[in-house]
Amino acid sequence: MDSLTGLTAFVRTADFGSFVVAGRVLGLSASAVGKAVTKLEQQLGIRLFQRSTRSLRLTEEGRAFHERCRRILDDLDDARAMLAHTMDVPRGRLRISTPIVSYHLLLPVLPEFMARYPEIEVDLDFNDRLVDLIDEGVDVAIRSGDLPDSRLMARRLRPFQLLLCAAPSYLERYGKPECPRDLDGHLGVRFRFPNSGKIQAWPLTLPAGEPELRTRTVLTCNNMEALRGSTIAGLGIGCIPDFLARDPLAKGELHTLLDEHIDAPGHFSLIWPSSRNLSPKVRVFVDFIGERLFSSRCEALPPTAVVPG
Repeated sequence: MDSLTGLTAFVRTADFGSFVVAGRVLGLSASAVGKAVTKLEQQLGIRLFQRSTRSLRLTEEGRAFHERCRRILDDLDDARAMLAHTMDVPRGRLRISTPIVSYHLLLPVLPEFMARYPEIEVDLDFNDRLVDLIDEGVDVAIRSGDLPDSRLMARRLRPFQLLLCAAPSYLERYGKPECPRDLDGHLGVRFRFPNSGKIQAWPLTLPAGEPELRTRTVLTCNNMEALRGSTIAGLGIGCIPDFLARDPLAKGELHTLLDEHIDAPGHFSLIWPSSRNLSPKVRVFVDFIGERLFSSRCEALPPTAVVPG
């Protein structure tokens, strides 16, 4: 069994955590996969997996080797694709990391992309964690806010606005605030950022010297969908992005508050590892999503510390 087969057997075993499943995917027996991995370990002089009768898990060295090998195999797949003239027909698995809430923007346009490029397998990871694209083998990510990393390229997507919202049932009980100071004594449903654990501040402009608002937080969550549902249920006032609030506002399930006192523009960016030879599957996805979600010019991000994973 050659070294490439050994690398492939190792990567698939690490992906699925099983010789049996890896063998099924590769069209080999579990025994053949296990022997290929063992031979690779012997060649490297290092143990890649910790084995027991019940489990199979990567060693620390195995985890680092796995990420590098997976990128090597992906690059090899892309090289084969170019040799097969796949610039016109991009193919292969496209790994995308995106915030949970962004499915409201992404999913409506994905059917057209998949119909246009049927040989691309889209692998979506809806996760609010800031992944390290290069270390974790992610092809493209969608993120909000500033994402400084000199190893990445970025294209800005649609802008959005944060809105302060409340349900009609809540406003009937507590009244509608007419100015920011009227929020004193109101109940808040607050968002906690998953990565930092910080509570999102409401984007209100208060006169200089004004004391902080005396609202009472009744519920905190790290999922914007849950925050929207809690706000619709009348538990309190919530701060929600406009694209997530659009449907409940149209149905009358929510009303916006203090619009003239809020200035909270934001944006999403499409980011991917910088490379002289961008793979066809990434290139067509970047171009397609950029067109569908209000793209601007493509620019390199300023050099600074790596975004934490």
